[in-house]
Amino acid sequence: MIKELIRIGSQFIGYREYASRTEEKLAEANKLADTLAQKLEQSEAARKKAELVASEAKAEANEAKAKAASVEELQKRLEDTETALNEHKAAQATREKGILKRLNSQNRRFQGQTNQEFDLENPDNDPLLDALSYLEFHGSEIREGVVNADAGLSKLFPYFFPKKEEPKTFLALAQSFNPSEDLGLKMRQENMKIAVESTIALVADSQQTVDWMKVGDTEQIEQTKWRSLIKAAKPNTKKILAYLGIKPSSTPSSSRPEV
Repeated sequence: MIKELIRIGSQFIGYREYASRTEEKLAEANKLADTLAQKLEQSEAARKKAELVASEAKAEANEAKAKAASVEELQKRLEDTETALNEHKAAQATREKGILKRLNSQNRRFQGQTNQEFDLENPDNDPLLDALSYLEFHGSEIREGVVNADAGLSKLFPYFFPKKEEPKTFLALAQSFNPSEDLGLKMRQENMKIAVESTIALVADSQQTVDWMKVGDTEQIEQTKWRSLIKAAKPNTKKILAYLGIKPSSTPSSSRPEV
């Protein structure tokens, strides 16, 4: 019995020492678990921080990539704009060169038609503007010439075209004086016919006996003699014209007698 008690006591003491050592190991294990938990928590925080940094870095990389793409696009747009600007400048230069050529051509044509040259008092030292200034001078001269020609042709129109209405535009008026026939010769011949009729009327009014058959036979007279007779009759021209109600000009007649 005593042995059993001693065994039990010894076993109890062994259990107690084992329990004490177990408690110590458990405490160490708990301490190690706390340390591991703390490290795990720190590791998790570090992981989250690393993920955050990585995310921010990725966002910055994407932003940098977008900015790089934007810069590249802007560079391309700038190059396209410069190319378009150079093409526009080239086209503008070609256009101005063509305009200058046309202006100079018009100025040469006007100068050849009017025989009038101009000098610019204050040139712009710009070929295009100076050519335009010359064209303005020629245009002013042409306008003044058209005004004067229109006034002169309007006065002459009733004499050349007594049965026609005067055209409304200057171009039509000027064209009417440029038919295929010679209007000046036609008018002189008409005036000659009227002069002959007036002369016959004056002779008839003088009650002189005239053989009109011989007068009308132009083959009976030479042209030189006929012209000398006209020259001899000129001193009486003013009297006859005054009788007919016509006031002659003060300048001597230089018209060539029509045959």
